[in-house]
Amino acid sequence: MNAASNRFDLVVIGGGSGGLAAAFRAATHGARVALCEPGSLGGTCVNVGCVPKKAMWLAADLAQRLRLAASLGFDAPPPALDWPAFLAHRQRYIDGIHAAYRSRLDTHRILVLPTRARLRDARSVACDSGDVLQAERVLIATGARPRRPDAPGAELGGVSDDVFGWTAPPPRLAIVGGGYVAVEFAGVLQALGSRVELFVRGPRLLDGFDAELAARLAEHYRQSGMRLHFDHRLAEVQPADRQGIRLLEASGAASDRFDALVFATGRVPNSEDLGLEALGVARDERGRVAVDAFNATNVDGVFAVGDVSTDPALTPVAIATARRAMDRVFAGDARPLDRDLVPTVVFSKPPLARIGLDEAEARTRHGDAVRVYRADFRPMLHALADTSQRSLFKLVCVGDDRRVVGLHMLGEAADEILQGFAVAVKLGATLDDLHDTIAIHPTSAEEVVLMR
Repeated sequence: MNAASNRFDLVVIGGGSGGLAAAFRAATHGARVALCEPGSLGGTCVNVGCVPKKAMWLAADLAQRLRLAASLGFDAPPPALDWPAFLAHRQRYIDGIHAAYRSRLDTHRILVLPTRARLRDARSVACDSGDVLQAERVLIATGARPRRPDAPGAELGGVSDDVFGWTAPPPRLAIVGGGYVAVEFAGVLQALGSRVELFVRGPRLLDGFDAELAARLAEHYRQSGMRLHFDHRLAEVQPADRQGIRLLEASGAASDRFDALVFATGRVPNSEDLGLEALGVARDERGRVAVDAFNATNVDGVFAVGDVSTDPALTPVAIATARRAMDRVFAGDARPLDRDLVPTVVFSKPPLARIGLDEAEARTRHGDAVRVYRADFRPMLHALADTSQRSLFKLVCVGDDRRVVGLHMLGEAADEILQGFAVAVKLGATLDDLHDTIAIHPTSAEEVVLMR
């Protein structure tokens, strides 16, 4: 690469969802862009996150519906998943995403270097390939990786990335963690044939989500046959007979034998060995790169997006902030992302969705001005099949006009329902606005506009 060809308006370090979004948006504004990514395009989301996880969730959903079919009179034998066939379909889908990315990169004339890179200074990037890129601006989008706990024997367990390499569900599975990754894998793998036990350090599932809905989800999991262990302090992982493992609790109590163990105990930002320390780029106590409303760091010309930054660790947030940062830099658009109203979904079984404040947060901020409305019901399919699964929806409203500041849903189709209602919440909808909207009957979604 000669001196003239190594000069760029933007160099992106990391080819995940945020890095790609920044590269594409900058290129549409006429910027000359280079992207450095030593691994597969798409980062965590496409390769070991959102996409393969949702594929597994869909397979689990079909398995559950086939079981319900027998309750409704269908001649449906117990479902059995051909894992190798399913994995081939999943990989075909992911390969299609990779091909689409490569096509777009070619169309936008973005130079892709399959190499690790680090900041040499605020205006140049050194690559492991030996190339040095000169850049007016640099965007860091290196993501995060699963954290493994510091406990004796922890190497006997896997992390979330490892699950996507499995060719069959383990008969007995232990999952350590109580966040969204642990909860999602627990529900999916239980539905696909594993006997799952969940070991949670705290007293509940899903800190950061409404406590009442999290408790209802825990009850659903128990009804599905899952065992949940709260306030569990892992002290050690021990080998057991027949290549199994056991968990030793701080009190000395040992668990039953498991065939496999997955740690879902948080993620670590990939902010090391990027040259940040020498350049003085600020990071928080967890190692995440500190950014402002437009994802600029404290060093002029250096930006960060996605899980490596202090933004919410969600793929759509990484994409949205990357695009807005590039719009501001290359087109002068000054509209930051509203990070207070970010809709998000846990793909549990059933899914749990939220936007805005939960009940506890609202009462802390607004006190007695808060009013909460609930809909607790059985979705029609489960009522027909006479299962015990119920949905729980909550509206959190504030003030005399009962403005909706939070919407929380646990139940079938909650993931799809929230997307539309999120628009209404962002536009400042009130309870009266919802009541003035005609319900679509019979649906679960109608419960949102019927709550009183």
